[in-house]
This record gives sequence, C-alpha cells and structure tokens, in this order.
Amino acid sequence: MLRALELAREAAAAGEVPVGAVVVRGEDLLGEGRNCREAEADALCHAELLAISQACRKLHSWRLTGCELYVTLEPCPMCTGALINAHIDTVVYGAEDERAGCCGTAADLFTLPYSHRPEVYRGFLEEEAKALLREFFNGLRH
Repeated sequence: MLRALELAREAAAAGEVPVGAVVVRGEDLLGEGRNCREAEADALCHAELLAISQACRKLHSWRLTGCELYVTLEPCPMCTGALINAHIDTVVYGAEDERAGCCGTAADLFTLPYSHRPEVYRGFLEEEAKALLREFFNGLRH
C-alpha cells in the first residue's frame, strides 16, 4: 500500500485525482498504476485498470488468481468489474468512496452472483489516503 500511496502522490502532482494501485503476488510487484485520465484524455485510465493490465501482460494471462490489489480509494463500478473479471483474490483499499465505491460503500458488486468474489479489506492506511484526497480537492477550490 505504501507504493500505491506514492503513486497517488504522483497523480496529484500531475493534476490528477490522487489514486494509486498495485497488483502483487506474494512479494512480487506485477503491476502498478495511477490515475491519468486528464493527461491521457481517456475515461479508462483509472489506477486499478492500469495496474491490472500491466499485471496481465507480465503474467501473459488475464487470470490474476493468487494476486492482491492494493488501492488508495475504493474501486468504482468499472474497476470493481475488472477485479471480478481478472479473478483477483484480494482487494485492499484505503479510503471509502461514498459516491462511487462499489466494494460495499455506495454499492457492493461483490454480493451479486458473479463467478468470482475477492476477499475485501477496507480502511488500510485510510487516514493517509483520505488526506491526499482532501488536500487535492481543497487545492482545486482555492
């Protein structure tokens, strides 16, 4: 999660919503990403999707069984769907997303009858993740 927080800081420095994500299997970092929707002008450039895509390329497989995703903000519907489809075993996130979080806050896509449900751990380094988001959005308002 520390690397995900670093990536979130990089995103904020680039003017992006500060979200960072990493995919690991055991001690191996397989993929990482940070939000870059503004820079890429692409709605799909969420941190989680970039990390998942990189991990898939590294493993030469779309199945990320045995992998964990660490992300600073609760995944949105699109990213939660990607987690289900990639068969990620574990999702660990920092801050809840009351407006779009789909791992239990705004909605819980993992309660639907999909073929895969990861383990979910909430609130990991939550205060650090929240602080990054707060600072970023406060900066936009001033």
